[in-house]
Amino acid sequence: MQKAIIERAKQLLADGTVTRVIGWKKGDFAYDSTPAVFNSAEELDKDFIFDDFTASNVSKYLIKESQKEGKVLVFLKPCDTYSFNQLVKEHRINRENVYIVGIECYGKLDIEKIRAKGISGIQSVTNNDGTLTIETLYGTETMPAYEVMAERCLSCKSKKYVAYDELIGDDGEVMDSNRFDMVAQLEAMSSEERYNFWREQLSKCIRCNACRNVCPACSCERCVFDNDNSGIANKAPADSFEENMFHIIRAFHVAGRCTDCGECSRVCPQSIPLHLLNRKFIKDINELYGEYQAGADTDSRAPLTNYTQGDCEPSVVHERGVE
Repeated sequence: MQKAIIERAKQLLADGTVTRVIGWKKGDFAYDSTPAVFNSAEELDKDFIFDDFTASNVSKYLIKESQKEGKVLVFLKPCDTYSFNQLVKEHRINRENVYIVGIECYGKLDIEKIRAKGISGIQSVTNNDGTLTIETLYGTETMPAYEVMAERCLSCKSKKYVAYDELIGDDGEVMDSNRFDMVAQLEAMSSEERYNFWREQLSKCIRCNACRNVCPACSCERCVFDNDNSGIANKAPADSFEENMFHIIRAFHVAGRCTDCGECSRVCPQSIPLHLLNRKFIKDINELYGEYQAGADTDSRAPLTNYTQGDCEPSVVHERGVE
């Protein structure tokens, strides 16, 4: 797959279709990659990578790149195309300046899950038809890839592309996902149990802002948490209330717009399951307003921004609540 992607990118650069490419760059380790912009075939040959760890959703980088002169080529996984559409819908991306090549994705690996199995000193990870061969400083380990698949990939919502100019591979289908199972478990808890769960999780937060910075839905020119006049601009929380407030306010800000890409949880250095806050809102919207998938198209209005006389009343929300 990597070879085909690089060759297609070089062709589109050579014929003038695009002037630059957004993809993934080699990192310091075998499992480390970062989004990057490539301006030449030489750069692509040297640094471009696509493997089991290139999990980053690069759609957000198009906010700035699509405003520049010339067309930019971007490689998007199926789940990434939902974020792309949502940003187009919000007029954050100039669609005419983007050339999309959809690329197949069979799920990405979670390096932390590999480490949790007691494996350290990792030098390389090779996937041979679902079996991982892990070369370390201390020897070779093998394991099934599904055991260390990223959580968001285990509950993938769709293998279908909702935006592309061409595909490398085949188009897929919307998945019958189990992504709301954990949300349902939290809903079944008592209010005290839920409070304790989230206090335990959110107390780990170090306010690095990685979740906000990576989130495609967090695209404000200036975030409220960076505004000195907001009263909440302090980076480190002064108490547990502020610790909760940052994540809860952020979740409210993306409600109805979150495509459930899972980037917030992926980049969290404290492994806080932040995606569960967003999935709770997605689940509620589906149940109260009818099923809605943010980013499925570029023209529909989200339930929370589209008033109808059939909208649920506050009393309905209150009555369906749990203890």
